[in-house]
Amino acid sequence: METNTPPKSGTSFLKTCFNGVNALSGVGILSIPYALSQGGWLSLIIFITLAAICFYTGILLQRCIDSSSLVRTYPDIGEMAFGRKGRIIVATFMYLELYLVAIDFLILEGDNLEKLFPGASFHVPGLIRVGGRQGFVLLFSLLVLPTTWFRSLSLLAYVSLGGVLASAILIASVLWVGAADGVGFHERGVAVDWAGVPTAMSLYAFCFSGHAVFPMIYTGMRDRRMFPTVLLICFIICTLAYGVMGVIGYLMYGGSLRSQVTLNLPARSLSSSVAIYTTLINPFTKFALLVTPIAEAIEGVLGLADAGKPAHVSVRTALVVSTTVVALAVPFFAYVVALTGSFLSATATMLLPCACYLRISSRVSGKLGLMETAACVGIIVLGLAVIAVGTYTSLKQIVQSF
Repeated sequence: METNTPPKSGTSFLKTCFNGVNALSGVGILSIPYALSQGGWLSLIIFITLAAICFYTGILLQRCIDSSSLVRTYPDIGEMAFGRKGRIIVATFMYLELYLVAIDFLILEGDNLEKLFPGASFHVPGLIRVGGRQGFVLLFSLLVLPTTWFRSLSLLAYVSLGGVLASAILIASVLWVGAADGVGFHERGVAVDWAGVPTAMSLYAFCFSGHAVFPMIYTGMRDRRMFPTVLLICFIICTLAYGVMGVIGYLMYGGSLRSQVTLNLPARSLSSSVAIYTTLINPFTKFALLVTPIAEAIEGVLGLADAGKPAHVSVRTALVVSTTVVALAVPFFAYVVALTGSFLSATATMLLPCACYLRISSRVSGKLGLMETAACVGIIVLGLAVIAVGTYTSLKQIVQSF
Protein backbone atom coordinates (compact mmCIF):
# COMPACT_ATOMS: atom_id res chain seq x y z
CA MET A 1 0.00 0.00 0.00
CA GLU A 2 1.19 3.52 -0.72
CA THR A 3 1.66 5.87 2.22
CA ASN A 4 0.12 9.32 2.31
CA THR A 5 2.68 12.11 2.54
CA PRO A 6 2.66 13.47 6.08
CA PRO A 7 1.40 17.04 6.24
CA LYS A 8 3.93 19.77 7.06
CA SER A 9 1.57 21.28 9.58
CA GLY A 10 -0.68 19.50 11.99
CA THR A 11 -1.10 18.30 15.53
CA SER A 12 2.05 17.44 17.47
CA PHE A 13 2.76 14.02 18.94
CA LEU A 14 1.89 15.07 22.50
CA LYS A 15 -1.32 16.88 21.55
CA THR A 16 -2.40 13.89 19.46
CA CYS A 17 -1.90 11.70 22.53
CA PHE A 18 -4.16 14.02 24.54
CA ASN A 19 -6.87 13.83 21.86
CA GLY A 20 -6.52 10.03 21.60
CA VAL A 21 -6.69 9.40 25.34
CA ASN A 22 -9.66 11.76 25.64
CA ALA A 23 -11.46 9.93 22.83
CA LEU A 24 -10.99 6.57 24.57
CA SER A 25 -11.37 7.48 28.26
CA GLY A 26 -15.08 8.14 28.34
CA VAL A 27 -17.78 7.95 30.99
CA GLY A 28 -17.36 4.16 30.76
CA ILE A 29 -14.75 4.51 33.50
CA LEU A 30 -17.64 4.84 35.97
CA SER A 31 -19.15 1.49 34.97
CA ILE A 32 -15.95 -0.55 34.89
CA PRO A 33 -16.18 -1.57 38.60
CA TYR A 34 -19.78 -2.69 38.02
CA ALA A 35 -18.70 -4.64 34.92
CA LEU A 36 -16.00 -6.40 36.95
CA SER A 37 -18.49 -7.21 39.72
CA GLN A 38 -20.79 -8.75 37.12
CA GLY A 39 -18.17 -10.97 35.47
CA GLY A 40 -15.73 -11.64 38.31
CA TRP A 41 -11.95 -11.38 38.37
CA LEU A 42 -11.40 -13.69 35.39
CA SER A 43 -13.47 -11.36 33.19
CA LEU A 44 -10.40 -9.11 33.18
CA ILE A 45 -9.06 -11.53 30.55
CA ILE A 46 -11.97 -10.51 28.30
CA PHE A 47 -11.27 -6.85 29.11
CA ILE A 48 -7.61 -7.07 28.07
CA THR A 49 -8.48 -9.12 24.98
CA LEU A 50 -11.01 -6.52 23.80
CA ALA A 51 -8.47 -3.74 24.40
CA ALA A 52 -5.94 -5.55 22.21
CA ILE A 53 -8.55 -6.17 19.50
CA CYS A 54 -9.64 -2.53 19.42
CA PHE A 55 -6.02 -1.38 19.20
CA TYR A 56 -5.50 -3.72 16.25
CA THR A 57 -8.63 -2.53 14.45
CA GLY A 58 -7.46 1.06 14.99
CA ILE A 59 -4.27 0.17 13.12
CA LEU A 60 -6.40 -1.40 10.37
CA LEU A 61 -8.17 1.95 9.90
CA GLN A 62 -4.79 3.63 9.44
CA ARG A 63 -3.79 1.06 6.81
CA CYS A 64 -7.06 1.64 4.98
CA ILE A 65 -6.42 5.40 4.88
CA ASP A 66 -2.87 4.81 3.65
CA SER A 67 -4.20 2.72 0.73
CA SER A 68 -5.10 5.85 -1.25
CA SER A 69 -4.47 9.59 -1.12
CA LEU A 70 -8.22 10.04 -1.63
CA VAL A 71 -9.08 8.40 1.68
CA ARG A 72 -9.23 10.68 4.74
CA THR A 73 -12.37 9.83 6.72
CA TYR A 74 -14.13 6.71 7.98
CA PRO A 75 -16.85 7.00 5.28
CA ASP A 76 -14.06 7.30 2.67
CA ILE A 77 -12.79 3.93 3.91
CA GLY A 78 -16.26 2.44 3.46
CA GLU A 79 -16.48 3.76 -0.10
CA MET A 80 -12.99 2.53 -0.95
CA ALA A 81 -13.99 -0.94 0.24
CA PHE A 82 -17.60 -1.34 -0.88
CA GLY A 83 -18.42 1.62 -3.12
CA ARG A 84 -21.22 4.10 -2.55
CA LYS A 85 -23.22 1.67 -0.39
CA GLY A 86 -20.19 1.17 1.82
CA ARG A 87 -19.88 4.92 2.37
CA ILE A 88 -23.56 5.21 3.31
CA ILE A 89 -23.39 2.27 5.73
CA VAL A 90 -20.22 3.48 7.47
CA ALA A 91 -21.44 7.09 7.63
CA THR A 92 -24.77 6.00 9.08
CA PHE A 93 -23.22 3.96 11.88
CA MET A 94 -20.47 6.47 12.59
CA TYR A 95 -22.40 9.73 12.66
CA LEU A 96 -25.45 8.28 14.38
CA GLU A 97 -23.23 6.87 17.13
CA LEU A 98 -21.46 10.20 17.64
CA TYR A 99 -24.72 12.17 17.54
CA LEU A 100 -26.49 9.91 20.03
CA VAL A 101 -23.57 9.90 22.46
CA ALA A 102 -23.49 13.72 22.29
CA ILE A 103 -27.19 13.76 23.19
CA ASP A 104 -26.54 11.28 25.99
CA PHE A 105 -23.89 13.62 27.43
CA LEU A 106 -26.45 16.42 27.57
CA ILE A 107 -28.99 14.18 29.32
CA LEU A 108 -26.39 12.90 31.79
CA GLU A 109 -25.37 16.45 32.67
CA GLY A 110 -28.98 17.52 33.21
CA ASP A 111 -29.86 14.49 35.34
CA ASN A 112 -26.73 14.61 37.52
CA LEU A 113 -26.82 18.36 38.10
CA GLU A 114 -30.49 18.08 39.05
CA LYS A 115 -29.56 15.47 41.66
CA LEU A 116 -26.82 17.72 43.02
CA PHE A 117 -29.13 20.74 43.12
CA PRO A 118 -32.68 19.43 43.65
CA GLY A 119 -35.43 21.97 43.29
CA ALA A 120 -33.29 24.39 41.29
CA SER A 121 -34.95 26.41 38.55
CA PHE A 122 -33.99 29.15 36.13
CA HIS A 123 -36.12 32.26 35.69
CA VAL A 124 -35.72 35.05 33.16
CA PRO A 125 -37.88 37.94 34.43
CA GLY A 126 -40.82 38.61 32.16
CA LEU A 127 -39.86 35.84 29.73
CA ILE A 128 -39.68 32.23 30.88
CA ARG A 129 -39.17 29.91 33.83
CA VAL A 130 -37.25 26.68 33.21
CA GLY A 131 -37.18 23.61 35.45
CA GLY A 132 -33.97 22.25 36.95
CA ARG A 133 -33.13 19.46 34.51
CA GLN A 134 -34.06 21.45 31.40
CA GLY A 135 -32.24 24.50 32.71
CA PHE A 136 -29.06 22.53 33.39
CA VAL A 137 -29.17 21.01 29.89
CA LEU A 138 -29.45 24.48 28.39
CA LEU A 139 -26.68 25.80 30.63
CA PHE A 140 -24.34 22.98 29.68
CA SER A 141 -25.10 23.53 25.98
CA LEU A 142 -24.17 27.20 26.27
CA LEU A 143 -20.95 26.40 28.11
CA VAL A 144 -19.85 23.67 25.69
CA LEU A 145 -20.81 25.58 22.52
CA PRO A 146 -17.57 27.64 22.20
CA THR A 147 -15.43 24.47 22.36
CA THR A 148 -17.17 23.14 19.23
CA TRP A 149 -16.05 26.19 17.21
CA PHE A 150 -12.40 25.05 17.27
CA ARG A 151 -11.53 23.54 13.89
CA SER A 152 -7.92 22.89 14.86
CA LEU A 153 -7.13 19.64 16.64
CA SER A 154 -4.22 21.47 18.27
CA LEU A 155 -6.70 23.75 20.02
CA LEU A 156 -8.98 20.84 20.88
CA ALA A 157 -5.98 19.17 22.51
CA TYR A 158 -6.11 21.71 25.33
CA VAL A 159 -9.74 20.78 25.98
CA SER A 160 -8.74 17.10 25.77
CA LEU A 161 -6.02 17.69 28.35
CA GLY A 162 -8.78 18.75 30.73
CA GLY A 163 -10.55 15.45 30.09
CA VAL A 164 -7.38 13.45 30.75
CA LEU A 165 -6.78 15.31 34.01
CA ALA A 166 -10.43 14.87 35.02
CA SER A 167 -10.17 11.08 34.59
CA ALA A 168 -6.98 11.02 36.68
CA ILE A 169 -8.61 13.09 39.45
CA LEU A 170 -11.67 10.81 39.39
CA ILE A 171 -9.55 7.69 39.93
CA ALA A 172 -7.53 9.40 42.67
CA SER A 173 -10.73 10.54 44.44
CA VAL A 174 -12.24 7.04 44.46
CA LEU A 175 -8.91 5.61 45.67
CA TRP A 176 -8.84 8.18 48.47
CA VAL A 177 -12.37 7.19 49.55
CA GLY A 178 -11.20 3.59 49.91
CA ALA A 179 -7.89 4.37 51.59
CA ALA A 180 -8.72 7.30 53.89
CA ASP A 181 -12.50 7.61 54.27
CA GLY A 182 -13.09 4.34 56.11
CA VAL A 183 -14.40 2.21 53.24
CA GLY A 184 -11.28 0.06 52.82
CA PHE A 185 -10.49 -2.67 50.29
CA HIS A 186 -11.88 -5.73 52.07
CA GLU A 187 -14.14 -7.32 49.44
CA ARG A 188 -12.79 -10.50 47.88
CA GLY A 189 -15.22 -10.82 44.98
CA VAL A 190 -15.62 -13.99 42.95
CA ALA A 191 -13.38 -15.63 40.38
CA VAL A 192 -16.06 -15.72 37.70
CA ASP A 193 -19.81 -15.21 37.45
CA TRP A 194 -20.91 -16.78 34.18
CA ALA A 195 -24.38 -15.24 34.37
CA GLY A 196 -22.88 -11.74 34.47
CA VAL A 197 -20.15 -12.26 31.83
CA PRO A 198 -22.38 -11.07 28.93
CA THR A 199 -23.05 -7.77 30.72
CA ALA A 200 -19.38 -7.38 31.57
CA MET A 201 -18.31 -8.06 27.98
CA SER A 202 -20.77 -5.51 26.65
CA LEU A 203 -19.55 -2.81 29.03
CA TYR A 204 -15.89 -3.61 28.35
CA ALA A 205 -16.42 -3.30 24.60
CA PHE A 206 -18.10 0.08 24.98
CA CYS A 207 -15.03 1.48 26.78
CA PHE A 208 -12.80 1.33 23.69
CA SER A 209 -15.16 2.81 21.10
CA GLY A 210 -13.07 5.73 19.83
CA HIS A 211 -12.74 4.54 16.25
CA ALA A 212 -15.18 7.07 14.83
CA VAL A 213 -12.69 9.87 15.56
CA PHE A 214 -9.43 7.95 14.90
CA PRO A 215 -9.31 8.87 11.18
CA MET A 216 -9.73 12.57 12.04
CA ILE A 217 -6.97 12.33 14.63
CA TYR A 218 -4.67 10.43 12.24
CA THR A 219 -5.10 12.74 9.24
CA GLY A 220 -4.61 15.78 11.49
CA MET A 221 -1.18 14.62 12.73
CA ARG A 222 2.00 16.47 11.85
CA ASP A 223 3.89 13.18 11.46
CA ARG A 224 1.49 10.36 10.61
CA ARG A 225 4.22 7.76 10.85
CA MET A 226 3.96 8.08 14.64
CA PHE A 227 0.27 7.12 14.74
CA PRO A 228 0.84 3.46 15.77
CA THR A 229 2.98 4.67 18.66
CA VAL A 230 0.37 7.25 19.65
CA LEU A 231 -2.38 4.65 19.49
CA LEU A 232 -0.36 2.18 21.57
CA ILE A 233 0.32 4.82 24.24
CA CYS A 234 -3.35 5.83 24.33
CA PHE A 235 -4.57 2.24 24.69
CA ILE A 236 -2.01 1.42 27.38
CA ILE A 237 -2.92 4.52 29.42
CA CYS A 238 -6.66 3.97 29.08
CA THR A 239 -6.48 0.22 29.73
CA LEU A 240 -4.48 0.85 32.90
CA ALA A 241 -6.85 3.62 34.00
CA TYR A 242 -9.94 1.49 33.39
CA GLY A 243 -8.28 -1.50 35.06
CA VAL A 244 -7.20 0.41 38.17
CA MET A 245 -10.67 1.92 38.59
CA GLY A 246 -12.29 -1.50 38.15
CA VAL A 247 -10.03 -3.24 40.65
CA ILE A 248 -10.20 -0.62 43.40
CA GLY A 249 -13.98 -0.27 43.00
CA TYR A 250 -14.50 -4.04 43.15
CA LEU A 251 -12.23 -4.35 46.21
CA MET A 252 -14.17 -1.55 47.91
CA TYR A 253 -17.77 -2.64 47.27
CA GLY A 254 -17.73 -6.15 45.76
CA GLY A 255 -21.08 -7.43 44.58
CA SER A 256 -22.95 -4.40 45.94
CA LEU A 257 -21.57 -2.12 43.22
CA ARG A 258 -24.12 0.00 41.39
CA SER A 259 -24.04 0.85 37.68
CA GLN A 260 -21.87 3.92 38.39
CA VAL A 261 -19.26 3.67 41.14
CA THR A 262 -19.94 7.28 42.19
CA LEU A 263 -23.40 6.15 43.36
CA ASN A 264 -21.70 3.91 45.96
CA LEU A 265 -19.50 6.65 47.41
CA PRO A 266 -20.38 7.92 50.91
CA ALA A 267 -22.42 11.12 51.06
CA ARG A 268 -20.97 14.39 52.43
CA SER A 269 -17.40 13.28 51.85
CA LEU A 270 -15.00 15.78 50.24
CA SER A 271 -13.36 13.13 48.09
CA SER A 272 -16.79 11.83 47.02
CA SER A 273 -17.85 15.35 46.04
CA VAL A 274 -14.66 15.80 44.03
CA ALA A 275 -15.33 12.51 42.22
CA ILE A 276 -18.92 13.48 41.36
CA TYR A 277 -18.04 16.96 40.16
CA THR A 278 -15.16 15.57 38.11
CA THR A 279 -17.62 13.18 36.48
CA LEU A 280 -19.56 16.20 35.25
CA ILE A 281 -16.42 17.69 33.66
CA ASN A 282 -15.76 14.68 31.39
CA PRO A 283 -18.66 15.26 28.94
CA PHE A 284 -17.63 18.92 28.64
CA THR A 285 -14.14 17.95 27.47
CA LYS A 286 -15.36 15.32 24.97
CA PHE A 287 -18.36 16.99 23.36
CA ALA A 288 -16.34 18.88 20.73
CA LEU A 289 -14.45 15.75 19.64
CA LEU A 290 -17.79 14.02 19.02
CA VAL A 291 -19.37 16.90 17.11
CA THR A 292 -16.37 17.83 14.92
CA PRO A 293 -16.50 14.82 12.51
CA ILE A 294 -20.26 15.36 12.02
CA ALA A 295 -19.72 19.08 11.38
CA GLU A 296 -16.96 18.40 8.84
CA ALA A 297 -19.21 15.94 6.99
CA ILE A 298 -22.06 18.46 6.83
CA GLU A 299 -19.66 21.16 5.61
CA GLY A 300 -18.43 18.81 2.90
CA VAL A 301 -21.97 18.03 1.72
CA LEU A 302 -22.93 21.74 1.70
CA GLY A 303 -19.71 22.78 -0.02
CA LEU A 304 -18.54 24.79 3.00
CA ALA A 305 -15.25 23.00 3.59
CA ASP A 306 -13.25 26.05 2.45
CA ALA A 307 -15.76 28.64 3.64
CA GLY A 308 -15.01 31.29 6.23
CA LYS A 309 -15.24 30.98 10.00
CA PRO A 310 -18.87 32.26 10.24
CA ALA A 311 -20.07 29.31 8.13
CA HIS A 312 -18.21 26.77 10.27
CA VAL A 313 -19.45 28.35 13.49
CA SER A 314 -23.02 28.29 12.15
CA VAL A 315 -22.86 24.57 11.32
CA ARG A 316 -21.46 23.65 14.73
CA THR A 317 -23.92 25.88 16.54
CA ALA A 318 -26.80 24.27 14.65
CA LEU A 319 -25.53 20.83 15.71
CA VAL A 320 -25.40 21.83 19.37
CA VAL A 321 -28.90 23.32 19.12
CA SER A 322 -30.31 20.17 17.53
CA THR A 323 -28.77 17.86 20.14
CA THR A 324 -30.10 20.14 22.88
CA VAL A 325 -33.62 20.07 21.45
CA VAL A 326 -33.63 16.26 21.36
CA ALA A 327 -32.20 16.03 24.89
CA LEU A 328 -34.97 18.32 26.15
CA ALA A 329 -37.77 16.68 24.17
CA VAL A 330 -37.06 13.04 25.06
CA PRO A 331 -36.67 12.80 28.85
CA PHE A 332 -35.87 9.06 29.04
CA PHE A 333 -33.71 8.96 25.95
CA ALA A 334 -30.64 7.66 27.82
CA TYR A 335 -31.93 4.06 27.78
CA VAL A 336 -32.44 4.18 24.02
CA VAL A 337 -29.00 5.72 23.54
CA ALA A 338 -27.44 2.92 25.62
CA LEU A 339 -29.17 0.33 23.44
CA THR A 340 -28.24 2.02 20.17
CA GLY A 341 -24.75 2.84 21.36
CA SER A 342 -23.88 -0.74 22.24
CA PHE A 343 -24.96 -1.84 18.76
CA LEU A 344 -23.36 1.03 16.83
CA SER A 345 -20.12 1.11 18.83
CA ALA A 346 -19.33 -2.57 18.39
CA THR A 347 -20.06 -2.27 14.68
CA ALA A 348 -17.79 0.75 14.20
CA THR A 349 -15.07 -0.67 16.44
CA MET A 350 -14.88 -4.32 15.41
CA LEU A 351 -16.95 -5.24 12.35
CA LEU A 352 -16.38 -2.39 9.90
CA PRO A 353 -12.57 -1.98 10.31
CA CYS A 354 -11.99 -5.69 9.64
CA ALA A 355 -14.49 -5.98 6.78
CA CYS A 356 -13.15 -2.86 5.04
CA TYR A 357 -9.52 -3.87 5.51
CA LEU A 358 -10.11 -7.36 4.09
CA ARG A 359 -11.82 -5.90 1.02
CA ILE A 360 -9.30 -3.09 0.41
CA SER A 361 -6.28 -5.34 0.93
CA SER A 362 -7.59 -7.91 -1.53
CA ARG A 363 -8.05 -5.15 -4.12
CA VAL A 364 -4.77 -3.28 -3.60
CA SER A 365 -2.29 -6.09 -2.95
CA GLY A 366 -4.31 -8.99 -4.30
CA LYS A 367 -3.46 -11.19 -1.35
CA LEU A 368 -3.56 -11.25 2.44
CA GLY A 369 -1.70 -13.41 4.93
CA LEU A 370 -3.52 -16.41 6.36
CA MET A 371 -2.96 -15.32 9.96
CA GLU A 372 -4.21 -11.79 9.31
CA THR A 373 -7.27 -13.07 7.47
CA ALA A 374 -8.06 -15.46 10.30
CA ALA A 375 -7.63 -12.66 12.86
CA CYS A 376 -10.01 -10.35 10.99
CA VAL A 377 -12.63 -13.07 10.52
CA GLY A 378 -12.35 -14.03 14.20
CA ILE A 379 -12.84 -10.40 15.27
CA ILE A 380 -15.90 -10.10 13.01
CA VAL A 381 -17.43 -13.21 14.62
CA LEU A 382 -16.64 -11.91 18.11
CA GLY A 383 -18.06 -8.50 17.18
CA LEU A 384 -21.33 -10.08 16.11
CA ALA A 385 -21.48 -11.88 19.45
CA VAL A 386 -20.84 -8.64 21.36
CA ILE A 387 -23.56 -6.88 19.35
CA ALA A 388 -26.06 -9.64 20.06
CA VAL A 389 -25.20 -9.73 23.77
CA GLY A 390 -25.18 -5.93 24.11
CA THR A 391 -28.52 -5.55 22.37
CA TYR A 392 -30.12 -8.30 24.45
CA THR A 393 -28.82 -7.00 27.80
CA SER A 394 -29.79 -3.40 26.96
CA LEU A 395 -33.32 -4.44 25.98
CA LYS A 396 -33.58 -6.52 29.14
CA GLN A 397 -32.53 -3.53 31.29
CA ILE A 398 -35.07 -1.29 29.54
CA VAL A 399 -37.90 -3.81 30.15
CA GLN A 400 -36.90 -4.26 33.81
CA SER A 401 -36.81 -0.49 34.36
CA PHE A 402 -40.57 -0.18 33.78
